[in-house]
Amino acid sequence: MRVAELDARFNEREAEFERVKAELDAFKVSYRQQVGILHEQLDELELALAEAELGILAERVPTDPEGSAAPPSSDDAPEAAPRYTSDAVRRLFRDVAKAIHPDLAADEVARDRRHRLMVEANRAYASGDEAHLRWILEKWERSPDAVDGSHPEAPRLRLERRITQLEEQLEMVDRDMAALQETPSWKLKAMVDAAAAKGNDLIEDMVRRLNRDIMITTNRLDALRPPT
Repeated sequence: MRVAELDARFNEREAEFERVKAELDAFKVSYRQQVGILHEQLDELELALAEAELGILAERVPTDPEGSAAPPSSDDAPEAAPRYTSDAVRRLFRDVAKAIHPDLAADEVARDRRHRLMVEANRAYASGDEAHLRWILEKWERSPDAVDGSHPEAPRLRLERRITQLEEQLEMVDRDMAALQETPSWKLKAMVDAAAAKGNDLIEDMVRRLNRDIMITTNRLDALRPPT
């Protein structure tokens, strides 16, 4: 059956996406622990070095008190735009809640689907996201669960909508995978994995170079500091 085939393909693709995402998340944690902390340490040292060099330069250049710019007035600072929920968003949220509320479900499976959509709708309402609320409502209206059971062609309509729904979900998970593979973290992981396949360790090389740069920058900073 077409539905069973699409459902199996979607579950397989979704599981593959979740596996790849978990591997990428683990890589980012490992990279942060091994390389990211060293990058931050080097950035702090380079900032301290730049400030020390600027201090030495300032001692050599005479200051002009009349030419110094006045600090910006706090009155000139832009105010943050107020956040509020419009009447249109409130009305739309009520429409969504009336359509998808979990209490209207016929069984536990449908209740679970409605509950997930309701959580998503609550988040959209909290952020005042009218476009996302409208998308949720339109998505629900096209879903198999929205078909009236008393309609004479309800089984056929549900089947057609389920096929369309699965095809859209397959396209979505494929887009998510493609977007994930375009991220800098994924491309870095791919480089690290490709190097490892050839017996090279790019992370170890990065750590070695960063430790060398940290040592050089520390020595330069120590040389600028007055003796104690």
